[in-house]
Amino acid sequence: MVHELTLRVLPQQAYNEQSIIAYLRQDKGINAQAVRVLRRSIDARQRTIYVNLTVRAYVDEEPPLQDFEPYVYRDVSDRPAVIVVGAGPGGLFAALRLIELGFKPIIVERGKDVRERKKDIARIRPEQRVDPESNYSFGEGGAGAYSDGKLYTRSKKRGNTDRILQIFVQHGASPAILSDAHPHIGTDRLPRVIENMRNTILSCGGEVHFQTKMTRLIVHGSKSIVHSSDALASNQEVVGIEAETTMNYELRTMNYCGPVILATGHSARDVYRYLASAGIDIEAKGLAIGVRLEHPAELIDQIQYHSRQGRGKWLPAAEYSLVTQVQGRGVYSFCMCPGGFVVPAASGPEQVVVNGMSPSNRNGRWSNSGMVVEVRPEDFEQFKIDKFKIQNDSLSLLLLQEEIERQCWLQANQKQTAPAQRMTDFVNGRLSASLNSSSYAPGLIASPLHFWMPEFITTRLREAFKLWGKQKRGFLTQEATVIGVETRTSSPVRILRDSETLQHVRVEGLFPCGEGAGYAGGIVSAAVDGERCAESVAAYLS
Repeated sequence: MVHELTLRVLPQQAYNEQSIIAYLRQDKGINAQAVRVLRRSIDARQRTIYVNLTVRAYVDEEPPLQDFEPYVYRDVSDRPAVIVVGAGPGGLFAALRLIELGFKPIIVERGKDVRERKKDIARIRPEQRVDPESNYSFGEGGAGAYSDGKLYTRSKKRGNTDRILQIFVQHGASPAILSDAHPHIGTDRLPRVIENMRNTILSCGGEVHFQTKMTRLIVHGSKSIVHSSDALASNQEVVGIEAETTMNYELRTMNYCGPVILATGHSARDVYRYLASAGIDIEAKGLAIGVRLEHPAELIDQIQYHSRQGRGKWLPAAEYSLVTQVQGRGVYSFCMCPGGFVVPAASGPEQVVVNGMSPSNRNGRWSNSGMVVEVRPEDFEQFKIDKFKIQNDSLSLLLLQEEIERQCWLQANQKQTAPAQRMTDFVNGRLSASLNSSSYAPGLIASPLHFWMPEFITTRLREAFKLWGKQKRGFLTQEATVIGVETRTSSPVRILRDSETLQHVRVEGLFPCGEGAGYAGGIVSAAVDGERCAESVAAYLS
């Protein structure tokens, strides 16, 4: 017999199967031999912390080996090809879904495979520079591979997010992600999962080409290739891409033929510029810009768990989620990384950008979060009054990102050290005489972020920090460090597509996909969109 129950238990009972079984026997009178946790979330609103569980209890029978049927991927080596540009979550899940639907994915990725990419990331600290084709944004796995692997999403109306988590588990992720309220794989474990996905694609006859950069779209019509100076006419059809690749130390041009799923990620700015010049319809899209805020993890544990002892033996490193409105714009925490690290996330020269990540055990000395302010395209008149004189067009928010990142790089003495300020000094408008120790490996440099960052952003952040300092005693403290800048929260551009077919509005055979196209925000939502694009391509080819 199987019972499904909702429980509210203490932390020491929630994270051990035998403790849950003992609780069921004592409090519910259910003599279970085994349990499966279907859902787990922490309720830290009161001084006594509880864990809410949804469990499946098995009485006089054994649970199944796993709670879902593995997805079947068959050989597609002789099937019609579909080009997938980008090997982030949108591209990888599009490729896997194409295989299920009977099509051959050909993935073209400008960066390196996930293991080689790690070596280039490790060189950022000693060399103080970024490889423009292999970094925290470009390469197999996309921006999420080495910046945390968080799988929490609120975007559940567009597709089956449980299916995405199940595919991760099938490829080596911990089954715990199926039950945790805020599932998280961890930067230390996600690369192996990504490699397993690639191996599935290759074993089924798909192709994956690294260090291969799309340069142009191939379009059916009187001109076979759209050059940057050509504007696309209506009713044309994309039938492939032209790409540059290095083979035996020689740069070669390759053509790949088939409809195109464009899943380049939110930092492929050269692609946005190419699309704009080629007449592909794009528009500026709102995003959020701010800083990364780092606290001692122990302090966040004490604040969130209402205890001087912090998390104790049973609780995980504490998370928080903060949101408010200041002067008509949202200010909120983003990508919170408990027990994690601040990392350099630039993707080209003359940029300093920061992001956050956590290993699977989340046992680092610090906890950090992006603290960002909502920016809309119509806000540009305010930025023109400020220090940033940028024309308001489809690339305006991209140009704003670039200018803020360049200013940050100048403040960092043209290195990958990050400008920083104690939190209290940022709020009070003064330069920090000294800085806290930090997880940011390339190093910090004292800088008045309150002065040189756009006032539109800093004034709202300072007011939000004051408010949250009142709501959470100890949050506004000199022990916390404000680190600049956080600009890559989402794509600054949306590539327009039809809401039903997911094709570009004027060009057949082009399927803008995922976070880089402006239709997702994170690993799971990008993966869902990748699957939807694959299904749309299948319908198109049918």
